[in-house]
Amino acid sequence: MAQTEEFSEELADFVRRVAELKAARSVPHDDLPTVLDAAIFELDHVADQLWPWYERLTATGTASTSSADRQEQQLLKGIFQRLPLPVALIDRETVVRRLNFAGTNFTGVRAGYATGRPLSGFLAHPDRAAFRSQTAAVARGDGDRSLTVHLQQRPAVPVRATLTALRPSGEPRTAVLVVLQSAGARAPSAEGGPGPVPDLGETTRHAALMDLLDAMTTALLGEPARTRAAVLERAARVLHGRFADWVVADEGAAQLCRTTVLGPADQRDVRAEDLEAQNPAACPLVVEAARGGSTALQVRPEDPDAFGRDASDAPVLVRANVTSLLCVPLTLDGAVQGVLTLFRTGPRLAFSMAEAQAMDMMSRHIALALSNLDRR
Repeated sequence: MAQTEEFSEELADFVRRVAELKAARSVPHDDLPTVLDAAIFELDHVADQLWPWYERLTATGTASTSSADRQEQQLLKGIFQRLPLPVALIDRETVVRRLNFAGTNFTGVRAGYATGRPLSGFLAHPDRAAFRSQTAAVARGDGDRSLTVHLQQRPAVPVRATLTALRPSGEPRTAVLVVLQSAGARAPSAEGGPGPVPDLGETTRHAALMDLLDAMTTALLGEPARTRAAVLERAARVLHGRFADWVVADEGAAQLCRTTVLGPADQRDVRAEDLEAQNPAACPLVVEAARGGSTALQVRPEDPDAFGRDASDAPVLVRANVTSLLCVPLTLDGAVQGVLTLFRTGPRLAFSMAEAQAMDMMSRHIALALSNLDRR
């Protein structure tokens, strides 16, 4: 019992120090590196001292099932959640097990969404392989590591990721504790980065999708189009901007032909002409949709070559900084008549399941318009 009380006192002291670190975020700009060093020291203290101490207390069976120990476990979870720095607990495959409050503010990703997904998936494509490699090295006991990465939603801002090994109580494998902080001197905070993903009301989301459906129906039922390419271009212009940053239309199934490419006017890395020059048959996503006739919804696509490469042999998804995509076959009575591919880039919210369902409905309307054109 004395050991338990001593451990509780040590935890209470730690909580007070964390509160002081939170208040210290308002210190002058030049003093912030000292505050960050102190925060890292406290994290090391948790990993090297408090956590092993807690494991010893659990192993000796000193009231491990008592309410006091349960309170201490809750306290440890509370400490993790309220640490002033963005912290994530991941496994050797970078899959997120826990993400604290500061981490959700820093990354712009809800903790509930991040849990169970690879942390590497939230990084820019060029940094993913290095991050996975360093995480695996830390997990197998090769020592702590630190590297600079970039979040996919903010690729221009360098982020310092510090990794240290941690063995949770009662688990056979080593986990990895990741601390994220801006590579500059300013400490990350909710004011310094994007806030949590906004939680729009169901009514607002539904109204926006109804407006989009109405615009698509109006475009398809307006003045009759003379060619299939004209139908696809009309549909693409409805979706461009308000629903997707990039809209790519391919006609046919067995013999795909690219008819329309609409992208952001200020896109420098990838031009519409680059995608127009692509062979749709070299885009695995398009080919799969044309063959299988099923919609593909991807958030932070893992495969950079899923939409092929541009003329410089660079992956289109990486060059365009695609954060989510929809690849929708235009199917009527089981026959695919074309494929629409939609990209969202940068900090824009990812496509949702509701938006994918609405797009599936619009795809059937577009396919019907194409079929009616063939009957004239």
